[in-house]
Amino acid sequence: MDHAMHHHTGAAPGATWSMAIRATLHCLLGCAVGEILGMVIGTALLWDNVPTMALAIGMAFVFGYSFTLFAVVRAGVSLKAAVKIALAADTVSIAVMELVDNAIIALTPGAMDAHLSEGLFWYALLGGFAVAFLVTTPVNKWMIGRGKGHAVVHAHH
Repeated sequence: MDHAMHHHTGAAPGATWSMAIRATLHCLLGCAVGEILGMVIGTALLWDNVPTMALAIGMAFVFGYSFTLFAVVRAGVSLKAAVKIALAADTVSIAVMELVDNAIIALTPGAMDAHLSEGLFWYALLGGFAVAFLVTTPVNKWMIGRGKGHAVVHAHH
């Protein structure tokens, strides 16, 4: 990225779209695993929509953080430091991802009452994640360009 481009985009050198996409895919994977698992558990326990969504969102955060946590600990960082890194790296990304994804599910007619065996459930969930990915990627690029988010993790790889 040349100097003029740096001033035009406001991104720091090294805050590439490729880096942002990788960070967002990492976030998406953790969110998807946690959220789907939460939905399956809530549905299996015959819970109503609100507690099921709360469990799914909570599990999305847990899995999102844990993927980063394990990678950073594997790189030799202490558990205490790794927790701080994971919180700093992933909180905004997971929050944006979950907000967008769950808003789309909530706004898709019938999706909140669809069962796991219905296409509508999966279309709303996967469509929500696709839109959330598109919204979260520029957020991650902006954060990485400012030394925040996954830039914190890359310092430990």
